[in-house]
Order: sequence, then structure tokens, then C-alpha cells
Amino acid sequence: MEAHGAGLRRVLVLAFCVAGIWSAYIYQGVLQETLSTKRFGPDGQRFEHLAFLNLAQNVICLVWSFIMIKLWSSGSGGGAPWWTYWSAGITNTIGPAMGIEALKYISYPAQVLAKSSKMIPVMLMGTLVYGIRYTLPEYICTFLVAGGVSAFALTKTSSKTISKLAHPNAPLGYGLCFLNLAFDGFTNATQDSITARYPKTSAWDIMLGMNLWGTIYNMVYMFGWPSASGFEAVQFCKQHPEAAWDILLYCLCGAVGQNFIFLTISRFGSLANTTITTTRKFVSIMVSSLLSGNPLSTKQWGCVAMVFSGLSYQIYLKWRKLQRLAKKRKA
Repeated sequence: MEAHGAGLRRVLVLAFCVAGIWSAYIYQGVLQETLSTKRFGPDGQRFEHLAFLNLAQNVICLVWSFIMIKLWSSGSGGGAPWWTYWSAGITNTIGPAMGIEALKYISYPAQVLAKSSKMIPVMLMGTLVYGIRYTLPEYICTFLVAGGVSAFALTKTSSKTISKLAHPNAPLGYGLCFLNLAFDGFTNATQDSITARYPKTSAWDIMLGMNLWGTIYNMVYMFGWPSASGFEAVQFCKQHPEAAWDILLYCLCGAVGQNFIFLTISRFGSLANTTITTTRKFVSIMVSSLLSGNPLSTKQWGCVAMVFSGLSYQIYLKWRKLQRLAKKRKA
């Protein structure tokens, strides 16, 4: 009975994590798409300063992580000093800015697909720079994802979707997404290096350090000179409170989503988190297509299926690898 009760609790916690990640990030995606495509007020103005979202997100997550550390930290210390995040903070500022700016040029489903192809630059760098040899199944995963994204990019987008974009330009939009992935790769590598040097660093410590430097860099970029775009973004929010409210909700979704990701990784591991976030991306595309008025053609849905088949196969390969390692430990 005790084992049954523990198993039930574990299932309920997992369902709670899935619901939390899905609801937070799917709604954040809806808000992101709204802010990038909607025309506000009677004059039909667009919110052109999408990089301001990253600054707002940094500030909210900085405050959030500080509160969480004060509430839950044991106070034992030993984590990475705040200044060690300065270099990762640069790439973590530039990368997301490029990713969100891409929404001016390509649709939200296209952006989600492009940003799902993280394995492509990782394997390219591993092969060309470090001489790593990958297995045939890993190359199949990459082929499915790369082929799906490429085919989606070459497939004709509906005129309704194009009309909602601020400055339609597919090559520029996809280019920004792939640069975003490249910068994210450096950010992740730097974070891994920091946690290796300072093993007692918690997820909240990383969140605090990254968002502290992100806030500093974005404040300089958005408000560092009299004609900086941050002043225009604030003025726009004053004139259109609806946009300000959407930005606040967008940031809160990001902070809440981080909570659920940390909970998922701590209780169920990174593979479970990868599975949940991957399926979330697929649902986000469906929500965008059905609710936000971004109709996808049959060919485009085929491309989406191709990409997520590759991602699903990658998750399966990681699961098999973990199973093999577990058997070796038992032996």
C-alpha cells in the first residue's frame, strides 16, 4: 500500500509539472505572438520594441529568484559568485533578443520550429571543431529535424499569416533564430562550466546570476543613451496599457514556468523535462494555428510532424542510453 501511495503521489506530481510547464509556456507563446503581431489603439500601432520583453523578463526573474533564494536557501553558501556569470550573461542577452526579434520576420510556428533544431549546431560544432563521431540514429534525428525545418521554410506561407508580420523576411527571420541557437549553445556550455567549478550552485543561484547580468546589459542597451529604444517602449506602454499588461503576464509566465522546470528536473530528471517541453512546443504550434489565426497547409503540418518525429526519436535514444547506464551500475 505504501508503495502504491508513493507511486500515485509521483504520478500526481508529474501531472502537476506537465500542467504547469504547458500552461505557463503555451500562454507565454500566445502573449509573445500577440505583442509581435497585434495593432494597439485606434491608430493601429505595433509594438516594435520586442527586445524590451527580454529586459522585463530579466527584471521579473531576478526579483523572483532572489525571493526564492531567501525563502528556500539553506544559507550554506558555496555557490558560484555573482560575477562569474558575466560572459554567459552577454550571450544570454544577445541570443534571446535575436530569437524574439525574428517574430517581426517569420510567424510564431516557424520560429518555434527553427528554435527546436538546437541539435543541428551542436552536432556541427562537435563534428567540425572537436571531431566527435555520432551514431547513425543521431544523424537520422538531425536529418529529420533539419529536413523538416528546411521544408517548412521553403513551403509557401499563407497570405493571412504574412499580413500579420511587421516586416516579412523569411531568410532574416530564420537566420536570427539560428544565431539565437548558437549563442544559447555558448550560454549552456558556460553554465555547465560554472556548475562544474562550483558544485553547490543551485538552480536559483544560476537564475539570479544570469538575470542580474541580463538586467544590466539590457538596461544599458535599452536606456544607455537619450534616443535608446527603451524610452519609446515605456512611452508605448503608457499610451497602450493593454500592451503593458500583456508584457507583465508574459514575464510572470516565464518566472512560473522556470519554477516548474526546476521542480521537474529535481524530481524526474532532465529527460522528463525535455519530453515535456518538446511536446509543449508542438502544442504551442497547434494553439497558434487554431486560435491565433496562423493557418498551416497540409505540407507545413507534414514538416511539423517530421521535426517532432526527429525530436521524439532523440528523446527515445537518450532514454535507451540512460537504461543502459542503469543496467551497468546494477551489474
